[in-house]
Amino acid sequence: METIVLKFGGSSVADNIRLNIVAEKIISLKKQVKNVVAVVSAQGKTTDRLLKEAQELSAIPQEREVDMLLSTGEQITAAKLSILLNRKGQNAVSLTGWQAGIRTSNVHKSAKIEEINTARIEKELIKGNVVIVAGFQGFDETQDITTLGRGGSDTTAVALQAALKADRCYIFSDVDGIYSADPNMITVAKRLDEISFDEMQEIADAGAKVLHNRCIQIGKKFDCDIIAKSTFAETGETKVCQAIEKAEVKSIVKNEKLIEIRMKKSDVINKQEFLEIYQTLLAENIILEKYQREAENSISFRIQKVEQNKIHKILESSYAEYDTNQKDIVKLTIVGYGITQDNTVLNQVIDILKKYEIDIEDVNLTQAKIEILVNSNVEDSIIEELHKKLIK
Repeated sequence: METIVLKFGGSSVADNIRLNIVAEKIISLKKQVKNVVAVVSAQGKTTDRLLKEAQELSAIPQEREVDMLLSTGEQITAAKLSILLNRKGQNAVSLTGWQAGIRTSNVHKSAKIEEINTARIEKELIKGNVVIVAGFQGFDETQDITTLGRGGSDTTAVALQAALKADRCYIFSDVDGIYSADPNMITVAKRLDEISFDEMQEIADAGAKVLHNRCIQIGKKFDCDIIAKSTFAETGETKVCQAIEKAEVKSIVKNEKLIEIRMKKSDVINKQEFLEIYQTLLAENIILEKYQREAENSISFRIQKVEQNKIHKILESSYAEYDTNQKDIVKLTIVGYGITQDNTVLNQVIDILKKYEIDIEDVNLTQAKIEILVNSNVEDSIIEELHKKLIK
């Protein structure tokens, strides 16, 4: 192989001991491959800490400044890893997102990569350097720093794989691949050898913090297989690749980080007003799930809980004439390409939820998923029972 891209997540680089493990892994791989590009996340919980500190200063800090702040975490990791590699005798250079030529849209906190000018990276590779790129970040047309959203270092890595036409992209973490459920909560969770891009997309969109959803889109578009491995184990991996035709349940995801908001007023909400509210929320970069008219005078939609301060400020300032309320929502997603071709899986899920007297609010089906919304807590033991029934 000529070129590989490696991505190391926050748990893999959490402290200097783990940085040494990562450095040795890179040195070992460099002996086998001509060119190595490593993308790194911020160390441990650095991003969470920085975000908390920003929110202590302001409940809703300016998004441009949040990007300026959060991007420093990855830059620190990249510089420290480069220092370590050079000390160990392996030439290396660290690059920020803009030094690596990663041009993005001008949407702060959730920018999309528009193009990558790989000239600087290729120049450093020709010199024999391992190139370490600060993940999760780029720059927009105004030269401002932007970030790609939480988990965005995955997207940096796969986008670099596509731009460099690299042979492989490895996503390293503290887990030896992708599992059928969260192995920290479900004892019977199984590691998957392979999973299709479509199935992996559904898992990411359902709320599982496994791979960043946009890295999967890029992988599918450019036919770049993604290999998920453990930084700390030599065996075990999962390959994300083009569609696998076998119809079976691959994963069960529980997302408890959603809220449903209802807006209601005394008179009719006309079509123009309905669309204007939608556009107002989109303009603030709020990701909405199933925005809909419930009645002539009411609207409902789902958002991530982390957005609730931001959205309440918008509603209070621009839509004070509406009565608004919210409630927690739990979303269960059963993922598997082709599992909705008959009703077997759906009936099995409904039977188990009825057994535990869990009320189902809504059911949505696609070719690769069954999505069920409930308004009560779903214990991990129920997910485990679903797993045993659906995943062989």
